[in-house]
Parts: sequence; C-alpha cells; structure tokens
Amino acid sequence: MPAAARTRRDPAKNQERILKAATAEFARHGLGGARVDRIATRAGANKRMLYYYYGNKEALFLAVMEASYAKIRNAERSLKLGETDPVEGIRRLVEFTWAYYLKNPEFLTLLNSENLHKARHIKRSKDIPAMHSPFVATIEDLLARGVKAGNFRRGVDAVQLYISIASLSYFYQSNRHTLSAVFARDLFAPRHRAERLKHMVELVLGYLRK
Repeated sequence: MPAAARTRRDPAKNQERILKAATAEFARHGLGGARVDRIATRAGANKRMLYYYYGNKEALFLAVMEASYAKIRNAERSLKLGETDPVEGIRRLVEFTWAYYLKNPEFLTLLNSENLHKARHIKRSKDIPAMHSPFVATIEDLLARGVKAGNFRRGVDAVQLYISIASLSYFYQSNRHTLSAVFARDLFAPRHRAERLKHMVELVLGYLRK
C-alpha cells in the first residue's frame, strides 16, 4: 500500500494533521473567522473527516486549545523544577515562559480568541484543569523549598505568582507594536528583549526574596 494511502487510513496521523492545520487557522483568523474548508485543505483531508473526528468547528477549537495547553505543560516538564534549586527554578520558569511565547506566538493569539468568548470552550474541558493541578503543585513545592532554605518569604500564592510571570511576558509580546510606537523604541530588537528578560527575572525574584 502506498505511504500516502496508509497515512490517510491512520487515525492518529489524520488527527495530528487536522489539529496542526486548525491551530494555524484559528490562530490567524480566530474562531469566528476560521473556515473548516480551509482547515481541511491545509490538512489534506475533507470536511467530512473533520466532522467525523471532532463533530463541529467549536469542538475542533476546543481540541486545539487542549492540545496547545498540553504542549506548553509538557515542555515545562523538561525544566525539572522539582529537582532544581528554588531560586534557579524560578529563574528557569521566567526564562522558559518568555522563550516559549516567543517561539509559539500562535498560543497567545489562541488565548486572545478564547478570552473573547469568555473561556466558554475550555470551561467544558476536563483535561485542561487536570494538566494544571500538577503544575501548580510544582510551583508550590519550589516556594516551600525556597522558604525552608531562607531564600523566599512566606505566604506567596503559587497561582498568583504564575499569573504574574505569564503576564509579564504576555503583555509585552502581545502589545509590542503599540508599545514600540508609543515609546519610540523597537521593543523587539535583541537588546531590548534581553533587557526585558533580565528585568522580569529580577522583578519576580525581588518579590520572592525574604
């Protein structure tokens, strides 16, 4: 059997191609502007196959969101934060978040789209909360070990801390065009990006210090 025919009969490969195509389409056009026929064309599939696997466009969008969250949570595991010195672990988390957003701008645009819809899709997901519970526990462990070592102050909420870390990168990157125009500074020039990362690390660690 030709390789192309085998691929078409491989459900896992089919869904992988569809999700990849759908991610690009939703990131570029949002949920409202995305078109199933364009996703099918990009995936080398047909609309009937998309509907067979996902049911409708909104269900496909939820699948894209779940896959996007799984991707970043899986990547964070490579940091091995549970085995890392607490101060170094927080530094790694800030640096990772910054770099991940830079390399995966579609993640930010997907989040923007879902926020326009008041998170109505991910509220239906059982997988997304399950992904985040272990991640929050890892940050809580970092904080507890930092307190025990005398490096961090007590009473820091892990969820609030992570929201702050994500926000520091998210706002800068998603608003870089307007901020660059307002302040007459190319905020995405290498020098300014390096300054921003250094600032974020110092800001977060300064907040945590005892």
